Amino acid sequence: MNKKWFKGIFPVLILVVGFGGMTVIKASGEEEEDKEPVDTRPTVNIETAIAEDYQVRITSYGEVKPLESTMVSAQVSGEVLSWHPNFVPGGLVLRGDTLFTVELDTYEAALLQAEANLSLAKATLIEEQARADVAEREAKGSKVSDLYLRKPQMLSAQASVKSAQARIKIAQRDLDNCIITAPYDALVISRDLGVGQYVNQGSQVGELYNIESAEISFPIAGFDREFLPNDITQQIASISTKGYNAIVREGKVTRDLGIIDQATRMSQLVVRIEDPYSLKSSLPALKFGHYVEVSFAGKTLNQVYRLPQELVNNRIIWLLDEEQQMQPQRVEILREEGAYFLISEGLQNQDTLVTTLPEYPQKGMKVKIAKPKEDLVLQKLL
Repeated sequence: MNKKWFKGIFPVLILVVGFGGMTVIKASGEEEEDKEPVDTRPTVNIETAIAEDYQVRITSYGEVKPLESTMVSAQVSGEVLSWHPNFVPGGLVLRGDTLFTVELDTYEAALLQAEANLSLAKATLIEEQARADVAEREAKGSKVSDLYLRKPQMLSAQASVKSAQARIKIAQRDLDNCIITAPYDALVISRDLGVGQYVNQGSQVGELYNIESAEISFPIAGFDREFLPNDITQQIASISTKGYNAIVREGKVTRDLGIIDQATRMSQLVVRIEDPYSLKSSLPALKFGHYVEVSFAGKTLNQVYRLPQELVNNRIIWLLDEEQQMQPQRVEILREEGAYFLISEGLQNQDTLVTTLPEYPQKGMKVKIAKPKEDLVLQKLL
């Protein structure tokens, strides 16, 4: 009985299962047809091109050197009595400091002798003047010779006075030169004397570098010359060293050396720094021999576009048109400055720049624009 019942219902079960399977397949097919097509367009970021006035920055490199150097020499001969404790290599001396002294006795005696000779010459002149007065009274208008009136003797006595005065000046100068002083605030480079040493007049005994001012001569390439300001003198320049403890100082461009190097086709400018060793300030010292970067303001370029270099490839940039299609655009590069190009032609205000390119950009390629991060954050908050 049960077997007959099962045989009767089995065909019905097969029909039900088959009908159910067909219904499921049909429903899944309809769901696939209802799905939206996948958007395969690449996503890019964009920016709006805006022209601006931009002041060029001229940058070069050079070595810090002293404005002047002096070979210190003995002005008189004699024995060295003393020298300044800072008159050693690497020492700093101030303007007017006594560097060393030479034995004075000989030159003091010479000055006294010259003063005595002047007194004798003045006495002789007074005597001759008196004799000349007597001779003139005795002549009483008579026609007499100049010799009778003692005019030659008067001239000789006057000459003796002037000669004695000249010898006093020389003796005083020699006495003053027994004490050698620093002509300016200076860095001592070398010293070659000691106490008790006999020095001859004119012998070199040391070398000084002026630290009141320093200068840096630096090259200007041909492509930078056209961007120099019309008047370079007194332009404020930033001077800096490289490294962990970088030194930054300020100077002024003082002059153009006036020549263009035939080998490199570069011209040379000079910037001056006051008080490089910071004797009168708390600024870091900028020592002679430092290799530094010099930077100062050049011309102002009107209405140019400043773009990162990675956006420009073989003078081509990519723009987005109204239909969100990428279009290549050739531009004119006016100047390279750091990581940027200054563009003078090829762009217009409000052009849409593609700032993140697809892997293989093509003309007319349709893209979609990435949402700004601000919009994404707002959506999450909502």
